[in-house]
Amino acid sequence: MPLFPLFADLSGREVLVVGGGEVAQRKIEALLHAGAQVQVHADALNDAVAQWWAQGQLLRREGDFDPAWLDQVWLLVAATDDRPFNAWLAAEAGRRRRLANVVDDAELSTFQIPAIVDRDPLLVAISSGGAAPMLARRLREQLETQLDHSLGDFAALFARHRAAIRAQLPQLAQRRRWFEAVIDGPVPVLLRAGQGDAAEQAFQAALRDSQGTAAAGSVILVGTGSGDPGQLTLNALRALNQADLLVVDDAVAPAVLALARRDASRLPMPEDDDARLALLVRHAGNGQRVVCLKPGNAFRLSPDMQLADELVRRRIACEVIAGVGATA
Repeated sequence: MPLFPLFADLSGREVLVVGGGEVAQRKIEALLHAGAQVQVHADALNDAVAQWWAQGQLLRREGDFDPAWLDQVWLLVAATDDRPFNAWLAAEAGRRRRLANVVDDAELSTFQIPAIVDRDPLLVAISSGGAAPMLARRLREQLETQLDHSLGDFAALFARHRAAIRAQLPQLAQRRRWFEAVIDGPVPVLLRAGQGDAAEQAFQAALRDSQGTAAAGSVILVGTGSGDPGQLTLNALRALNQADLLVVDDAVAPAVLALARRDASRLPMPEDDDARLALLVRHAGNGQRVVCLKPGNAFRLSPDMQLADELVRRRIACEVIAGVGATA
């Protein structure tokens, strides 16, 4: 059954949840997080739901279920283990043109609640249409490890400056090219490195200079650990797949390089520290995403640990990714 993907703004809007157990608790928690005004009808509430009720976070509908309650809400969530009752609830909701989710019953539901990866304000939702909820959850678990938490801060930057972006770049094609340059530029690198103020400054500079200046590059310093590709961190794999240029120490294992983006250029790492720094600055200054690879945890240990500081002094966005699995 094809579904129409939809993100609903429930802030300040009433949603009725029927059920007060563990399953209902999970739905209520998500609805409260979305700002919904939750109403609950249940014979009994578990401890968490009872606490939310005592704190005034939700309204409890007591007594026998009254179908007229549905006229006052936007959505219905049925979370009971009584299928005939759930079917009756879904039918009453449908008669009033209210969308209903019956937990673990796709046949009775008119909307599905997806598995969610939350990088507020960025949300990724996954649904199997009720056919394979465990598969959707497994995919969510995988995406949780792949999508860096700094993506939320990155999305928030775009949201805060939405009006300025539209004023500076009124044409859609202009905005699209600018968005691509910022997404591929130094701002996400700075956010992943925890440099929020620098990321804000780089974002504003990109907006000021949006009428044709070259895209800014970045440098990611990756320790490749023991050389076992299975022990590379997810951040290291991400860097290898995003690189425009790889600067590679002679001792980096070929199995690690095999995981890198196929069309990335490769250069040997200069032995001289000044030459290495100059190479990285030059290519990052030309707008390239440069990934520098060295075995072990080199870039967090002396003498290579000074390289990141030198790049930052030259206003090059820089991120250091630790190497794991190396022997001491």
